Amino acid sequence: MNHWAPTWPGAWGDAWVALALSLKVAGCATAIDLVLGVTLGQVLARRRFPGRDLLDAILTLPLVLPPTVLGYYLLVLVGRRGALGAWLHDSLGVELIFTWQGAALAAALVAFPLVLKSARAAFEGVDPQLLRAGRVLGLGEWALFFRVSLPLAWRGILAGVLLAFARAMGEFGATLMVAGSIPGRTQTLSLAVYEAVQAGQDDLAQLLVLIISVVCVLVLVLAGRLLPRAARRPA
Repeated sequence: MNHWAPTWPGAWGDAWVALALSLKVAGCATAIDLVLGVTLGQVLARRRFPGRDLLDAILTLPLVLPPTVLGYYLLVLVGRRGALGAWLHDSLGVELIFTWQGAALAAALVAFPLVLKSARAAFEGVDPQLLRAGRVLGLGEWALFFRVSLPLAWRGILAGVLLAFARAMGEFGATLMVAGSIPGRTQTLSLAVYEAVQAGQDDLAQLLVLIISVVCVLVLVLAGRLLPRAARRPA
């Protein structure tokens, strides 16, 4: 018997359901991080203001804080009794706890610094003389961003986005605290691996590990092809 072949009906179906949910959660999380990371990366790269270093440190905290701590912060913020969570529920009827949207929010928080740091480094690598030349030619700040900064920094930003996607795919701790592990609803690949191991379903766990490993390796290889080119850009 093939060691990797699941021995019960429906195992492949469970794996693909978890994969589809993981891709949806990671995709939404990465989209959130792209918008916020590029915006704040540009601000930190181009603006000088009091508290800039403190803001950068706070935004980078998810890299060093345990995911369970981040999950707790999210529970306090968006839970039914949290300030934002109570407003969302009472005003809009939106509930984030134990939903895939909550899982996406948790994954976005954990992966955010990867986009922020890459975007900031990419924008700082854009030659300031090009920006000054654009201003001399009459370009406004928005035009400079979209016609000068972004075209020159996109490789570094995309590399950070791919890394954030891979990180969001593998997120476990914060996702478990905020969204739980509900099969078909909030159970991503990493959560499904944990549940399979706990249940003694080793074949299913091996299949899930293989799938998430292959996906993340492909993403990292693609990111690695972009990072060296971005790093070679003149500062």
